Amino acid sequence: MSESLSRRHHVVVIGSGFGGLFAAKRLKRAGVDVTLISRTTHHLFQPLLYQVATGILSEGEIAPATREILRNRKYVTVLLGEVTNIDLTARTVVSTAGEITTTTPYDSLVVAAGAGTSYFGHDEFAVNAPGLKSIDDALELRGRILSAFEFAELEQDDELRSEWLTFAVIGAGATGVEMAGQISELSRRTLARDFRDIDPRRARIVLVDAMDDVLGTFGTKLSAGAARQLEKLGIEIWLAERVVDVDQRSVTVEDKSGTQVRIPTRTIVWAAGVKASSLGATLAEQSNAEIDRGGRIKVAPNCSLPGHPEVFVIGDMASLNDYPGVAQVAMQQGKYVADEIGRRVRGKAAQKPFHYFDKGSMATISRFRAVASIGSLRFGGFIAWVLWLIIHVMYLVGFKNRVTTVLHWAVSFIGRGRAQRTTTYQQIVGRTRTQAALTEADKDHPAAHIV
Repeated sequence: MSESLSRRHHVVVIGSGFGGLFAAKRLKRAGVDVTLISRTTHHLFQPLLYQVATGILSEGEIAPATREILRNRKYVTVLLGEVTNIDLTARTVVSTAGEITTTTPYDSLVVAAGAGTSYFGHDEFAVNAPGLKSIDDALELRGRILSAFEFAELEQDDELRSEWLTFAVIGAGATGVEMAGQISELSRRTLARDFRDIDPRRARIVLVDAMDDVLGTFGTKLSAGAARQLEKLGIEIWLAERVVDVDQRSVTVEDKSGTQVRIPTRTIVWAAGVKASSLGATLAEQSNAEIDRGGRIKVAPNCSLPGHPEVFVIGDMASLNDYPGVAQVAMQQGKYVADEIGRRVRGKAAQKPFHYFDKGSMATISRFRAVASIGSLRFGGFIAWVLWLIIHVMYLVGFKNRVTTVLHWAVSFIGRGRAQRTTTYQQIVGRTRTQAALTEADKDHPAAHIV
């Protein structure tokens, strides 16, 4: 029998996030070979990135190595690489890592490449307003936040010192609220007694959003309660304010009347929007599938790419029934498509269309304070915070990660300390230096970066 007839069905999974990882693990039941291609070497527990950015957790606690997670899954091969092309006709995936290019054929393809930060058409804001979608983002923000206090200590000019002690968080969704709350806790508890010439407790934290409420998806009552809690933490809430400009020393916002206000600040966190991986556009161009404003592909009810039943698009890249871009959707879709592939391989009938079971959503405001929306229930306070702790520990991958995370939470939430306050100069200037290098390269070779 020839190799082509005897080989097992080959599934390529793009992405090691929640969707890709859950699909790869579930495919054990399918009796197939799996190649997982990811641009990073780790699986990122993204909901806790803000705790890395504010010194509570280390990156290793929320980003275990993908190879370690899958080392006992002998049917899975893990490849490092940025996917640069998908050929739907040839059924191949092209990826690059450094100077090495790899072409991987597939019988079935699961595209779970996730999403990045959206600046709503102003990508130039990224240099001075990092998002929070990766370990690199979190480490850079940690460096910027902690260093801001150090530079404020050195600065003798009161106006310039005020710039260093002002922090602007753009976006009042869960990530923005959690970041603003933890910057407040950091300044008012952890760093309160560590400086001589400045009082960190006087740091100014501004939370800005173009919408009319905080945590709008949690309902009016919880939204109002969250706003009150944030104000008790000394956080200024600027709603119905659209960001129109960002530079090294300020962010400029505009209200509905067109009035603009400049907020002097050296530290800006962008938590305002997401956009799907550019692979969505690659797939849409070849398949004529529709993509929405966020770059997500409108998939069939079984999460497949229209016209290409062998290709599945899940998680933040998929647009289906207005499901939210949250981890639970990606996890459930990963399991669903893995089961669908298994049924096809075994010649069984297809499943019913994918249906998302909403297990609820949560967000922390500060220590001992959180909000939760579970079904028809809406509640906040200490009980919501404890529930938040339990659920997040349950979903952390690896026993070691759970133990160390709980220990660091105890240090931070019960005491004043933060286990991860180490920063490097490279973390702080890396993004601006890279941008400067690219700009200089463009001057020397204007066509070098045209795609």
